[in-house]
Amino acid sequence: MKYLMLVVIEPDPDMTGLTDEELDVEPWVEETGRRGIRIMGERLRPRSEAKVVRVRRGELKTTDGPFAETKEVIAGFDVLECSSWDEAVEIASKHPVAKFGLIELRQFWEGD
Repeated sequence: MKYLMLVVIEPDPDMTGLTDEELDVEPWVEETGRRGIRIMGERLRPRSEAKVVRVRRGELKTTDGPFAETKEVIAGFDVLECSSWDEAVEIASKHPVAKFGLIELRQFWEGD
C-alpha cells in the first residue's frame, strides 16, 4: 500500500533539547530508501511562493501565498510503500520532524 507522508512544521518550532544528530534527516532517508519503503520525497519551497488555484463559476482565481489560516505549513512530503498502517506509522515516527512538528499520513486510493 502506498502512503503520502506530509511533513508539517510551525514557523518557529520548539527544538529545545534536540541534538543536530536527532534533527538530521539523512539517516532516515538512507534507511527507508535502502529498505525500499521511501519511493520519493522532496522539500517544498516556502509557502510565500505558493499559489492556490480555484475555478468558480467558470472564472479562474489564483491567490499568492502566504494564505494559510494556520501557522503550520507543509514543509515536504514522502511517498512510502508499506505493508500496513502500523508499518507506515512506525516509519513516520522515526522521521526527525516528528520530534517537533507533525507527520500526516494519507493512504493512496487503491485501484477499483
